[in-house]
Amino acid sequence: MENRSFYNEILTEHNIRPEFKHDLPDADIVLEGVNPSCGDDIFLKLKTEGDEIVDGAFVGDGCAISQASADIMLGMIVGKKKEEALALGSTFMKMIKGEATQEEIESLEEASALQDISHMPARVKCAVLGWRTLREALGEEDDDEE
Repeated sequence: MENRSFYNEILTEHNIRPEFKHDLPDADIVLEGVNPSCGDDIFLKLKTEGDEIVDGAFVGDGCAISQASADIMLGMIVGKKKEEALALGSTFMKMIKGEATQEEIESLEEASALQDISHMPARVKCAVLGWRTLREALGEEDDDEE
């Protein structure tokens, strides 16, 4: 149970003091992501230079899970190449579906705090909102369904 408490602390911290929840006026990629089943709504904003994501932010409203997940995701992808960000997104989706190896889950660092969401089907769309928006923003087809 210590792990669950630790994971709850990670999610709470990202929800109360999100590092990436702010406007990014010079973003060159902006995409809205909406979860129609609960009303979560974010605008993902990325600043890129060539193939690298050099800055990122999000604004919007939603539940603690969607907001924390988007904040964690941005912390992982800023400074990465687009293909690396998409690979992290694929690993995250595998984890949410319960298909990721322990090694893959560990590679997700703080995002692994959302691993138990896979057991709460109503919250899965909340957890993946930022990641799905990222994939769409970077031009990858969304062929994963929960």
